[in-house]
Amino acid sequence: MIYIKSRIHPRFAAWLVAVLALGAAAQPAPQPKLPTVGITAGMHVIQAELAQTGEQQMVGMMLRREMGANEGMLFVNDDASVRCFWMRNTLLPLSIAFIADDGSIVNIADMQPQSDASHCSAKAVRYALEMRQGWFAKRGIKAGSKLRGPPFGN
Repeated sequence: MIYIKSRIHPRFAAWLVAVLALGAAAQPAPQPKLPTVGITAGMHVIQAELAQTGEQQMVGMMLRREMGANEGMLFVNDDASVRCFWMRNTLLPLSIAFIADDGSIVNIADMQPQSDASHCSAKAVRYALEMRQGWFAKRGIKAGSKLRGPPFGN
């Protein structure tokens, strides 16, 4: 999974996408499992890998072939910005929740594997959580639902 901030110059963004695409094409294997944190969504417990560095976020879930039923990846950023993700070199269909600082879900999008279609947050956020596609919908979790756990200070 790759993301870029939406408030950058279009020429720089095009250059960055090209550079990232070359780096992703050279990636031979998925990144090793990252440290996890427990997050709750109502009565559901998620074990979320923490993608905190730029490199961890660039690689994200790329090339992974498996994902546990209640496992996900939480992208953690220092500042709030409109966040956009796409699925180049990501083999699993995913749903992504864009999350405000207090753990409230701003919006959710379903993403198709190996697609360059961009999915963006509806407003500036610091967090994004990727889960198996349909995970949120199957549990009635939608925009306005609140997640709890250490990243959100609750």
